[in-house]
Parts: sequence; C-alpha cells; structure tokens
Amino acid sequence: MPIRKEHKEFHTIDLTGGGWHTPPGYPPGIEQKILAGRLDEAAKAGNRTRLLRFAPGAYTTVPFVHEYWEEVYLVSGDLIVGAAEESLLSFAPNTYACRPPGVYHGPFRSRTGCLLFELHYYET
Repeated sequence: MPIRKEHKEFHTIDLTGGGWHTPPGYPPGIEQKILAGRLDEAAKAGNRTRLLRFAPGAYTTVPFVHEYWEEVYLVSGDLIVGAAEESLLSFAPNTYACRPPGVYHGPFRSRTGCLLFELHYYET
C-alpha cells in the first residue's frame, strides 16, 4: 500500500517554536520541520514536504545523493553550493531546483542563514 500524505487544511506554521530537529547525517545548525507526509528510505516509498533551515554560518561538508526526487525552493536567505572557493555558486531567494534520483548535490552553506521549502518523493 502506498504511503499517502494526510489531509491538512490551512494552518499557521510556527517558524520559531518546536517541531524543528536536525535530520540524521546533518551537522548542528541545520534543522528540518516536517509539514506533511513520510519518506521511508529503507522501503523506497512515500513522500514528504518539509522546511529546512540553516543557521547563519551552518554548512555541510560532503555532497548528498539519494534515491528519491527532490524539489527545493529557497524562501529566504542565501544558499551557497560548492566545496572550494573557486567553485562556489551563491543563490538568493526565489530560486528553485528539481533533482532526479542519483544526482550528487552540495555541499551547502549559508552566510546569513536560509529557509528552504522542499518536496521529496519516490516515483510510483
């Protein structure tokens, strides 16, 4: 049986209070808040909608690769992609990425902090 998202009507999202936690494999200073759904990476099933936030100066050190689709919209702040100063790409709010499974991306960092809106899903 497929994993489906729950029905949720418009409601306020608390951006400063509880519900934020550091995802497995991420360093301190990067936190997620799951808005809807569940992604089961072991079973390669499901989907989720989440907010991901970087504190100012937070960074990852290695590229990511996963077996699900990922869509990312940069809501606020700055997001920098790349490992070496000469290969850095900097992105501002209102930028978007759509990545199929198996695409390496990152590492990431943010000078001022940022908020990302993300969709993750497996093809059915």
